[in-house]
Amino acid sequence: MGRKLLLEHINVPGINTFEVYRKKGGYAAVEKALTTLSPDAIVEEVKKSGLRGRGGAGFPTGMKWSFLAKPEGVARYLVCNADESEPGTFKDRYLMTHIPHLLIEGMIVSSFALGAHASYIYVRGEMMPQIRILERAIAEAKNAGFLGKNILGTGYDLELYVQPGGGAYICGEETALLESLEGKRGNPRIKPPFPAIAGLYGCPTVVNNVESIAAVVPIINDGGEEYAKIGLGRSTGTKLISAGGNLKNPGVYEIELGLSCEEFLYSDEYCGGIANGKRLKAVVAGGSSVPILPANLFLKTINNEPRLMSYESLSDGGFATGTMLGSGGFIAFDEDQCIVRNTWNFARFYHHESCGQCSPCREGTGWMEKVLHRLENGHGKMSDMDLLVDVSKKIEGNTICPLGDAAAWPVASAIRHFRDEFEWHVTNASEAVTRNYGLAHYADPLTKAEAV
Repeated sequence: MGRKLLLEHINVPGINTFEVYRKKGGYAAVEKALTTLSPDAIVEEVKKSGLRGRGGAGFPTGMKWSFLAKPEGVARYLVCNADESEPGTFKDRYLMTHIPHLLIEGMIVSSFALGAHASYIYVRGEMMPQIRILERAIAEAKNAGFLGKNILGTGYDLELYVQPGGGAYICGEETALLESLEGKRGNPRIKPPFPAIAGLYGCPTVVNNVESIAAVVPIINDGGEEYAKIGLGRSTGTKLISAGGNLKNPGVYEIELGLSCEEFLYSDEYCGGIANGKRLKAVVAGGSSVPILPANLFLKTINNEPRLMSYESLSDGGFATGTMLGSGGFIAFDEDQCIVRNTWNFARFYHHESCGQCSPCREGTGWMEKVLHRLENGHGKMSDMDLLVDVSKKIEGNTICPLGDAAAWPVASAIRHFRDEFEWHVTNASEAVTRNYGLAHYADPLTKAEAV
């Protein structure tokens, strides 16, 4: 059984309360950090740990912190990205629901390290239960002297605020999040300047994911070098994985990075295999924005080596044969699942969530949705696959923020690995539609909007 750093006490009754969390060693990292470590020493421990951003990008957290500008007389901010809008990803919501004080403790330590005296947790607007849970946890921590003025008598002041988000996927992008936090429309900013130089209210700002901030607690408690001993290579520590789809045991799992994909998928300790005795067809390993992999490539790399749940192993071979760990939104598809229908669903989502600021994304996501709708509803053409690949190439790399890439990669990879299934939807249109929707649906004419 792998080591648990974040979810070790998740099943302890009352762990969501300050009293129980404290009895289980909670807020020891705050005491250690504020009374025995300097802010620079904390940043160094995070660097030593090798912690990489757990929101999807995987950028080294300690390095990101070290970029923070520190001009005299200018406020600095820490903002926690708890927007979690990636389809297939729900591990941050799980952590905030069941062990909110872990995030609060991580926010205090991280804010101290960065010199922030006001910090924010930006939570997706639909997560009202989690917002209430965090507000209650913050009040408990403040009553116990861990927030507010002169924390633990050290002279350090910190106020922590929870901000409901705009309910938009685009607000998961850090600069769009900052725009929303300032009360504006959540449009991504052109970079540079980066948030570390000019972020919230034009001040130096660090934006980190919920899991990244929570991981600071065991790093400070145990030391960065000890944390780095867990995992594999540059994929250090543990990772929360949101496992869903056609699995026997869907849920949130904490794994040591470097666990084999086969063990994670089939072991009873984790996903338990594919539900209903079916075979695995494909996997989306890191949320809807990463390339899909067929079963054989998920379990083996291009060199026929067992693939591992790590940043490096999952990306082995590039997008031709690999994918990304991303946010850890793990979705398994069994042999009966329709890849065309799934790809269309993803395309609908990204078209709907595009902010419209960039023409390639605004127009391209709409075209991909329309063409995939045509294929799924029995009116496709053989040329549609090349058209989709062409549109995805015109989107990728040509937008202000990564939403364009997130929309393009699933479509391009689905056609790369499952082109025969897309072609089957053209040559066997009536059978494909009848199988998914019934014969009456196939007889319906296309609307003008659908007739691309």
